[in-house]
Amino acid sequence: MTNLRIPGPTPCPDEVLKAMGRQMINHRGAEFMEIMQDTTAKLKKLFLTDNDVFILTGSGTGGLEAAVVNSLSPGDRVLAVSIGVFGDRFGNIAKTYGADVNWLKMPWGQAVDPGAVKDALDKDPAIKAVLVTHNETSTGVTNPLKEIAATVKAAGKLLLVDAISGLGSIEFPVDEWGVDVAVTGSQKSWMVPPGLVMVSLSPQAWLANAEAKMSRFYWDFGKAKKYFEKGGQTPWTPAVSVVFALSCACDIMLAEGLPNIIARHNRLGQMTRDGVKALGLKLFADEKFASNTVTAVLGDTFDAKKLTKIMREEYDIVLSGGQMELEGKIFRIGHLGWVQESDIVQVLEALKTALPKAGFPGA
Repeated sequence: MTNLRIPGPTPCPDEVLKAMGRQMINHRGAEFMEIMQDTTAKLKKLFLTDNDVFILTGSGTGGLEAAVVNSLSPGDRVLAVSIGVFGDRFGNIAKTYGADVNWLKMPWGQAVDPGAVKDALDKDPAIKAVLVTHNETSTGVTNPLKEIAATVKAAGKLLLVDAISGLGSIEFPVDEWGVDVAVTGSQKSWMVPPGLVMVSLSPQAWLANAEAKMSRFYWDFGKAKKYFEKGGQTPWTPAVSVVFALSCACDIMLAEGLPNIIARHNRLGQMTRDGVKALGLKLFADEKFASNTVTAVLGDTFDAKKLTKIMREEYDIVLSGGQMELEGKIFRIGHLGWVQESDIVQVLEALKTALPKAGFPGA
């Protein structure tokens, strides 16, 4: 069986795949509406929130677009905090819809300093919202979101968070930290195929929504709320099969327990980092903020593209390469969702023999 070690899509447990394979039912019928209500209640437990939570059909990027257009109006001043590809994407979505974007960018591989966020907000009181990526998979860095959130809320600003690759595997108590809009995707920590976006909205997010003037039709939280209040419906045809899968995956996660899930990812993240360093490799990310869902490894002394090809073709292990300016400079090992120590051991053992074939001088 292929060892899929990318930051998403992630492998799915057999029970989840089996659940997804059941026959179609009426998405406007009582049975499906009950499944939606039940699954939403499970998600609230895993989000650690009493806020509204919606299950939308689409990709994570669609969820980010939804967060922007439901919260802002053209011309609104926003602070886009970016530490990599996905932070850039979040800010560019806002820019596309007419927001006045003020960028706070950090060198790739580093986390943002909450003090820099405070300085940016102090210098520009007109900023209405802050956009930030919790866990940046392109660089293997997790931002100190607790501290960032405290800074943003102390300034009275709206906080929109890309939680796509962190929520469900890294500490993220939505209500405790005061996150106004949190966006995650089914294909990451949730052990489900791509196709669903799950979002939470605070009361403050709803106040912003009431004033937001950005164009929206499909991605309309107001419509999502209206239809959910009809007993669990969705405004548009949902990915019914993936909802079946998500319901099953939530049961698996609740049975393991969120604290245990977070501890497992902490353990596997450290195991991966220690393992690659033991091979003589260097981490790309500042280790103080290294992600527990994906490890980025420098490939400056060997052919990183060749390494991922060898791992895939000779060992049936699929790793990720670098993105954008990091293409060919790093490789990435995903360890989120349905993953155990044995999966990481297999990767590390294969790297021992694959690295010399890719020209690594230290192997």
